[in-house]
Amino acid sequence: MNAPDGFSCESAGGIWQVVSPLLKEDLEGHLPGFEDLVRAAREAKRRAYAPYSHFQVGAAVVMDGSVFTGANVENASYGATLCAERNAIASAVAAGHRQLEIVAVSTSAPAGNAIEQRSPCGICRQVISEFAGPNTLVVLDAGDAEDGRIQGEVIAFESLLPWRFRLG
Repeated sequence: MNAPDGFSCESAGGIWQVVSPLLKEDLEGHLPGFEDLVRAAREAKRRAYAPYSHFQVGAAVVMDGSVFTGANVENASYGATLCAERNAIASAVAAGHRQLEIVAVSTSAPAGNAIEQRSPCGICRQVISEFAGPNTLVVLDAGDAEDGRIQGEVIAFESLLPWRFRLG
């Protein structure tokens, strides 16, 4: 993994690089669930429709305690393409949820690729910001470690979009 400064944190099924400015206390209660969210994002990624870029993306979001998934759906008119993160959030919103707690993203980028090649695009970051709170976390799948455990980065959403657009 090639992530910015932070610290490593391990669980039975995962190895996580926690990116500054997050602290261990920020992960309390979440750490054991990261593996399940990444697995859900990986499953959604398998259902992606990406005949043009061949870059499959899956996302799993936790909103108000419920998990929703989405996959990217490309279109010949590129502007009509839907990203996995936005699909997952739209499903949650359609079900009546509004508070985004965690976003997990899995891409078809090879394991070990730079974090920039595995993180949400700018449009997705803005959509995430609409529902994110001060403690919203982003989990990026970095593939499997040699011992078979899932590995990835955990980032505070505010670090991905510090000066996001807000009305008023």
